[in-house]
Amino acid sequence: MSKPKTLAVMMTLIGILLAGCSNSDFQAETDYEISDFSYTNQNNEKVSLKDLEGKVWVADFIFTNCETVCPPMTFNLKKLQGELKKEGVEDYKIVSFSVDPEHDKPEVLKDYISKFEADTSKWELLTGYEFEEIKEFAEHSFKSIVANDPKSDQVIHGTSFYLVNQEGVVVKTYSGNSDVPYDEITADMKTLIKEGSN
Repeated sequence: MSKPKTLAVMMTLIGILLAGCSNSDFQAETDYEISDFSYTNQNNEKVSLKDLEGKVWVADFIFTNCETVCPPMTFNLKKLQGELKKEGVEDYKIVSFSVDPEHDKPEVLKDYISKFEADTSKWELLTGYEFEEIKEFAEHSFKSIVANDPKSDQVIHGTSFYLVNQEGVVVKTYSGNSDVPYDEITADMKTLIKEGSN
C-alpha cells in the first residue's frame, strides 16, 4: 500500500475512533441526581440547590461532636482547598451537611470550621433540618448512610467526598478520610469547570 493510501486509511480510522468517543474529557462514574433543598449555613443564610447551580462542588457529611472521622475529613477538604488554589481553581464550592442538626446550629458550625483556617467564602456548612430529613436526603441523593449509633451519642455516616457537577448531579465519589486522591479530585474539578464554561 502506498504511503498516501496508508495515511488516508489511518486518518479515516482515527476519525471513526474520535467520533465514537465522548466529547468530554471527564468520565462520570455515578449519576445521582440531588433532591432540591434549602438549608441554613454557618452564617445563618439560606443556601439552596438553585444557589449552587452552575458551580462544581464537593460535598461531605460531618458533625461537630464527631470523635473519629469528621475532623480528618474537614482537614482533608481544607488541604484540597490549598491544592485547588495552587492550580488556580477559583470557581467551586465545598458543601458539608451536618448529620447532627439538633446540636449543630449555625454558630456551632461557624466555630467548628474556624479551627481549620479554611477559606469559608467557598465553604457552606449546612444545617436547619430534622435528623430524619438529612438521613433520607443522604440516602436518596448521595446513596450514603446516616444513622444514630445505638451504643453512643455518635452518628454513623459515610466518609466519601462527592463531586457534584453544574447540574446538581453526583458524578464521582472519592475516599474522604484516608488516602485522599487530591490530584485526581483537583484534575476532575478543573476539567468539569473548563467544560462547563465552553
